Amino acid sequence: MNRIKIFSIILVLGLSVMGCDNGGSGADDNTVTISGAFALYPMVIRWSEEYKKENPDITFEITGGGAGKGMADVMAGMVDLAMISREIRESEAKQGLWWIAVAHDAVVATVNASNPVMDKLLKQGIGRDTLYKIFITEEITDWGKVAGDDGIKDKINVYTRADACGAADTWAKYLDKTQEDLKGIGVFGDPGLLEAVGQDINGIGYNNINYVYDIHTQKPHPGIVPVPLDVNGNGKIDPNEDFYSSLYDLTKAIKDGRYPSPPARDLYLVSMGKPEKKAVIDFLKWVLTDGKKFVAEAGYVEIPRQKSRENLKKLSKDLFDGKEKE
Repeated sequence: MNRIKIFSIILVLGLSVMGCDNGGSGADDNTVTISGAFALYPMVIRWSEEYKKENPDITFEITGGGAGKGMADVMAGMVDLAMISREIRESEAKQGLWWIAVAHDAVVATVNASNPVMDKLLKQGIGRDTLYKIFITEEITDWGKVAGDDGIKDKINVYTRADACGAADTWAKYLDKTQEDLKGIGVFGDPGLLEAVGQDINGIGYNNINYVYDIHTQKPHPGIVPVPLDVNGNGKIDPNEDFYSSLYDLTKAIKDGRYPSPPARDLYLVSMGKPEKKAVIDFLKWVLTDGKKFVAEAGYVEIPRQKSRENLKKLSKDLFDGKEKE
């Protein structure tokens, strides 16, 4: 069994062990229930572990399943908070949603490490127009056309997300489209899509960065390579576009604005109406203050300080007597 598959199994087991998705308004006052985006799941798990060290009486029930599931759960009152990895839609906001940005990350294109044109991919990257013709119009169907080598006829196998999710929404938005416009073989979840590409030498997909990279080694998982984006469209990866070899380098590029947005984006915690449960409010205050120190460690990018202050004001106009914890 390869390491991509092992990684998927571990995550699925984690989803089962960490909790259920039926907490909502009926849960105990000391229980915080959360569901949603795979993108934010590792960060929220880390926050919950650290928070419990200081607040052992608080219980967390956390599940993944995608941003679509999280949004449905929170709107139905099944959970206190939803993890959402895309912009909140106007139609959703009108239903009474309340949200705060808690971290920043990105979606990257991924290919199999044994891709037939890997050398050229790393030197040339892939431009937005080429990705559009792969994922949207299907005008480009073989790797030779991507690499500019008519002698290579290996067929491109495109993989996309089958579930309603922030990663697909964000990737499609980069291509000025919606998730419904993305072509390819539908696969459920970040782990599933990563595994599909990792097992297909001709595969291409997209993933949230914390599923592409190993948080401990900071390197891409064996069998997977993130494809550099040729942002300026000059047909090569310039030094300021070459930052995919480690998670640290990529998150620095996201923070510096060298990686485009989208596919970089904010990640949100969402509730139906302003939170009223004390356990939820206290946890959110902690996330925006003491919890910020764990963001970079977990492979994410901190939200700007000004946005953090604005989020705190949304929770309480006189929080900390008007002074934000540093």
